[in-house]
Amino acid sequence: MLNFRLHHLKLRSKLILIYFICVFIPIVLTNVMFYQVTTINIKNQKTADAEQAITLLQSELRALIDDAAGISYLYSIDNQLSNLLNSDHTSYDRYIESLNGVSSLFNRADKEYKTISSVTIMSDNPAILTSSHIIKLEDEMRETNWYRQSTNYNNTYPHLYVSSDSISVIQRLSDRRYDSYENVIKIDLNENYITQIFDLSGFEGDIYLLDPSDQARYGRLASGQPSEQITADRTLVLDEIPKPNKAIVISKQYQANRYLGDWKLYGVLDEEKILYDVRQSGRFILWFAGVNFLVPTIVILMFSRSIHTRIQAILKRMKSVKSKHFERIPYTRERDEIGELAVEYNRMSTRIENLINDVYVSEIQKKELELRQRQAQLYALHSQINPHFLFNALETIRMRSLMKGESQTAKTIQNMAKIFRKSILWKRSFVTIREELELIECFLEIQKYRFDSKLEYHIEVDQSIMDIEIPKMAFLPFVENASIHGIENIPGIGYITIQIAKEQEQIIFIISDNGVGIDQAKIDELHRYFHEDADMGDSIGMKNVITRLNIYYGDSFSFAISSDLNKGARITLRLPIIHKV
Repeated sequence: MLNFRLHHLKLRSKLILIYFICVFIPIVLTNVMFYQVTTINIKNQKTADAEQAITLLQSELRALIDDAAGISYLYSIDNQLSNLLNSDHTSYDRYIESLNGVSSLFNRADKEYKTISSVTIMSDNPAILTSSHIIKLEDEMRETNWYRQSTNYNNTYPHLYVSSDSISVIQRLSDRRYDSYENVIKIDLNENYITQIFDLSGFEGDIYLLDPSDQARYGRLASGQPSEQITADRTLVLDEIPKPNKAIVISKQYQANRYLGDWKLYGVLDEEKILYDVRQSGRFILWFAGVNFLVPTIVILMFSRSIHTRIQAILKRMKSVKSKHFERIPYTRERDEIGELAVEYNRMSTRIENLINDVYVSEIQKKELELRQRQAQLYALHSQINPHFLFNALETIRMRSLMKGESQTAKTIQNMAKIFRKSILWKRSFVTIREELELIECFLEIQKYRFDSKLEYHIEVDQSIMDIEIPKMAFLPFVENASIHGIENIPGIGYITIQIAKEQEQIIFIISDNGVGIDQAKIDELHRYFHEDADMGDSIGMKNVITRLNIYYGDSFSFAISSDLNKGARITLRLPIIHKV
């Protein structure tokens, strides 16, 4: 039924239908799916980067506050400082003498801790004289927020005080039960340093520091400016923190810390901003789809018109033959099939007209019966061995070896089957490093079986690059060369070491052996051979690999050989990492 309906469509309609089904719709669907997948991947990557930035910032902020807490602890256990703050100094000279005894403590903090803005000790001891680090604890200080908050904490440990423009560590140095006077130390962190670590965190959104009750005490916006909604008299609860319509929220809570316990870093990302470039590319995809639709449609219409008008002309004259009108088709020397059809029609109509004019109708019918038809050419059937037959045969041999207790032979046959299967079924030009390593390990296991424990190998791979794609069989020929030409001819045990790592935006592949080595003349000859433009055929060797890498990467990859005769060889291959968009 479908074929019958298609037969009724005009040729132009069929061409346009073919274009829509086979070209336009697949391209549009591919672009849409590509756009969606790209958007999701970029969003996931940006979110992962943001989480890493928040984690790094959390660690740096913890270290900064730990330094301040360490200073506070040193001050709290210093006996000389305790005697200075709690003694009734009978004379000015004795006070100065006691103050000089602790001056090294203050000088150490000033010199060693650049992350500290100031260290101030406040005391209500009337014998204390105001200096650069020690001041009197006045009543107006007791009205401040930081002092009121300090009364809620045990004096044994420091606690954190955060305001809209500063972060401080506060600890009470005295206990009313045992000390005559009240002493408090307040360590202010360097605000410029805090701003610097927030700016250099790499987080592209707003960051807030929340206390254990989820009150935002400190905030830095994506613009680098402090949050104007957090002031000395006002904090933000969690629901009041500004968020865009499509927000990505990342929260990291401090754990197992006496003064940072239950504090958290709260980051807010605007999804529209991080996906702005992707949205822009979406508009490009729409324009591209429009151009992709318009230009081929015009081209198809032009070609279909060329075909349609000439076929219509031939059809019109063929219908006129029924009325014995043998009108010729104007011929302009077209060389396509329709032009040839017009030529043959003109020749046929001329001949028919001549026959009708020369003989009777019966003679014409006789002549028509004598027309011979060409027989269709017969095509030889080319049988092909089914790869599954070979796989099954190898599997049968392996199982027979296992049944006879020849496990090593069975394992070798299994590795051969894996290599054979991959060589047949790998239809892609690129494979992952993981897949390439599986092939290399199968090959080396076969070589170990062949050399009978004469070969040992070691593979070191950065696990983070296992799924990066490289040209298939880019590494295997070098492994094969090392085992056959390097290890086979040495008397002792041969060692092959393979290292694959990532350096900047390159994959580094290094293979070394302790084989016979290569002299410098041979190395120079190899380099000349690799740069020749000779036909490669179907061989898979070192030159084949170099040629394919040149095609894929151009000048972006490098290849180096270093060797000492009878001491082994080392080959280094550097491939650029091509990221999928």
